Amino acid sequence: MDMIGFLAGDHSLAILCILAGVAFIAGAFDAIAGGGGLVTVPALVIAGLDPVSAIATSKLQATLGAVSATTSFGRAGLIEWRRIWPAALLACVGSVLGALAVSSVPQQVVKTGLPFLLIAMALYFALSPKMTDEDAGQRISMAAFCATAAVVIGFYDGAFGPGTGSFFMIAFVLLLGWGVVRATAHTKLLNLASILGSLSIYLFHGLVHWRIGVVMGLGAFIGALVGSRLAIRAGARLIRPLLMVVCCAIAFKLMLAPAHPVHQWLAGRM
Repeated sequence: MDMIGFLAGDHSLAILCILAGVAFIAGAFDAIAGGGGLVTVPALVIAGLDPVSAIATSKLQATLGAVSATTSFGRAGLIEWRRIWPAALLACVGSVLGALAVSSVPQQVVKTGLPFLLIAMALYFALSPKMTDEDAGQRISMAAFCATAAVVIGFYDGAFGPGTGSFFMIAFVLLLGWGVVRATAHTKLLNLASILGSLSIYLFHGLVHWRIGVVMGLGAFIGALVGSRLAIRAGARLIRPLLMVVCCAIAFKLMLAPAHPVHQWLAGRM
């Protein structure tokens, strides 16, 4: 079987090209502000995957995008590898625990409250004078950050997921006082670690569609390369507004789900 035939499998080459294009856009957004799953998961469902397989396959393609973004920021000298590796390790452990505990996590409670938290974060990104390229005062030690924020956000990524990059970003800014570009660079590493943690569980259960994941991963890899370079050059001028857009987009997507109280309230008014 030739390479094209292997990659296509049960899907046409045209569909794979479209998915690769979607992943390119998602990878670029992920490298700057996160939120790529808003695009890739629905696209995979439309392509014919069941929702669980779509999430699992999206994790695979996001891994390649995160590797690309992390490498770009690392080559630019923006990642303090020796200082941050414990946080990355604990984010990975937290994600594995979250993926294993997903059945016991109150998903509806999370889905109901998360949009309001994301909107509050968007307002913070818009109004806070701390959201600049300059570092500010540190509130907690790196050890405390590793033991709390890294584990908790990693667990959240494994159990649920939307907005993980934004949560890591705001944790770096609020708790460690890091500037936006510095926080973005380290967010990509922790996000990569948490993705790998939950992906390992999906792989163990055989939920990943390899052909589609690899094709989309190539698109995400290139997209993340472009996005990370834009983020490094433009800094807070680009990252800050995109973070606001991503937070609001995830919030509104969750609110429009049929089971969300906001959707039900709006439906009752119409």
